[in-house]
Amino acid sequence: MTIPRLSPKAIAGLVAVALLPLLIKLFFPSSERYYLHILIQILLWSFIYTGWSLMGRFGLTSLGHGAFTGIGAYITVLLWNFAGITPWIGIPVAVLAATIVGVLIGYPCFSLRITGHYFALMTLALTEFVRLCIVGLRDYTGGSLGTQPKRYGDGISLYAMQFEPDRLLSFYIAFLLWMFGLYVWWRVDRSMERYALEAASQDEDAAASVGIDVTREKLKITALSAGMCALGGAVFGQYQMYIGPDTIAGLGTSLNMVFAVVAGGMWVMLGPTVGAVFTQLLSEGLRVVIGSSAALKSVLGSAALALDSAIYGLLLILFIIYMPKGILGTLLDRSNQRK
Repeated sequence: MTIPRLSPKAIAGLVAVALLPLLIKLFFPSSERYYLHILIQILLWSFIYTGWSLMGRFGLTSLGHGAFTGIGAYITVLLWNFAGITPWIGIPVAVLAATIVGVLIGYPCFSLRITGHYFALMTLALTEFVRLCIVGLRDYTGGSLGTQPKRYGDGISLYAMQFEPDRLLSFYIAFLLWMFGLYVWWRVDRSMERYALEAASQDEDAAASVGIDVTREKLKITALSAGMCALGGAVFGQYQMYIGPDTIAGLGTSLNMVFAVVAGGMWVMLGPTVGAVFTQLLSEGLRVVIGSSAALKSVLGSAALALDSAIYGLLLILFIIYMPKGILGTLLDRSNQRK
């Protein structure tokens, strides 16, 4: 296994992130659990967004990755709730299932050269199919109301992978998962498959003419991306101790992935992480503003619930037009130009 050589700046950055809980405890002791929860959410979604970006950066725009996070979360929870199978086994099973689904969807698309808008629509249909399956199997999944993993003991259990009451432990689990996501991104970025996929994204016929098996390369990156999102969805469900079709498996989840990665920077390793920071802080800020403003709630009424989606859509348009490389990509470009 190749281990990347980290620069002093990268090591300092990782150490700074690892020490954030201690800084929160020092400066915000009364709100420690709240801020740790925000950090855990950012790290978990950063991992999931990184998984999506593995496909997105090569022109494989998927609107269906909410299906993979949903498969990861629901299979893990259902195996635990109804068969008593520990998540240590359930998560690999869920990741394998999501990978198989990704390959089954990807193979006909890639072999028949279904790309662009048509591929996006195919993945969109997959998300809706998985969501409807979750809602339809309400006796097991809880339907649209969602479900919870059964509590084991006092709520902190290595066997059941339930650590939610211990936010500090949950943070370091999410931190390790985030670092693993960055490592996978780094390996893909420095592999020969990257050049094959970049060539295929530009011209499939030209790539095939020089010996690249386009279908195989696309299936490999699809399987990896689907597996990562399923792993992230499963860990997210174990942390939240709640899963619902609209929170982990719906179209909104898929679209949030697209928005966050585009906003942060699709072609930069830390772009999805910056996107997760931006979207999570924006979402939390809107929740606080709307929740504390009675006047705003009275004016918007039920539309206040969809305000964040409307703002996400508007910002996505602005990012695509004015900052196509995302926040981090644009900042790096400007920094290089000054040099």
